[in-house]
Amino acid sequence: MSLETELRSRLAGKNVLLMTHIVLGYPSFAINREVIAGMVAGGVDCIEMQIPFSEPMADGPVILKANQESIAAGTKVADCMAFAAEMTRQHPIPFLFMTYYNIIFKYGEERFFADCAAAGIKGLIVPDLPPEMGGDYYRLARETGVAAVPIFAPTSTEGRMAELHRVADGFIYCVARRGVTGKQSSFDEDFDRYLARCRAATSLPLAVGFGIRSREDIAAISGKADMAVIGSETIRLVDSEGPAAVAPFIAGLR
Repeated sequence: MSLETELRSRLAGKNVLLMTHIVLGYPSFAINREVIAGMVAGGVDCIEMQIPFSEPMADGPVILKANQESIAAGTKVADCMAFAAEMTRQHPIPFLFMTYYNIIFKYGEERFFADCAAAGIKGLIVPDLPPEMGGDYYRLARETGVAAVPIFAPTSTEGRMAELHRVADGFIYCVARRGVTGKQSSFDEDFDRYLARCRAATSLPLAVGFGIRSREDIAAISGKADMAVIGSETIRLVDSEGPAAVAPFIAGLR
């Protein structure tokens, strides 16, 4: 089943889906296992697993620190692939990788896509690869069935959104505001106008991320977007209260 089809199936009877984010290897793969189990128990519909990179340009201080500490602990791409295969076998939800293009380039694009498909990964989010430079990337995504998920931003023009939609698969990740992850976003009239532009630009489901922290934030985008992405907040929660706090937090978001 394709990522888009699976997400649309999960939308039946729900106002909005939930996608969460973890950094693989932070604070350890053992804790990652506990956190993912808690997320699934809490009712998430999709999980975005970040392969750590030394210069994660789209990420704020919480996720940046997690990337750096995971790399310092010795996390390798092969470890992430093996972990992904384990998670997709254990949990009946779609899993994606998020990372930066240097990781894929160094690993080898064909090998990376083949290993993602073998591990059961449904999609990829790569913030620093523009479509003009991603010919082989998008070709391999189509050939392997691993959805290439692009990113819309408030600064994206209608023309740019159309170009991104042309190569998109699975869903569109809509950044809620300018800047990096982790800061609070404002879901005001400007946001509504931006989201309306996103909706007009694509027939794919829309996910909204950056700064989503609470039940109130989820309610603000319910009925306007198809999926809410919770990232830095769950990392903060695990750091402060441990993995056992994840399931009740996720369950309380809807």
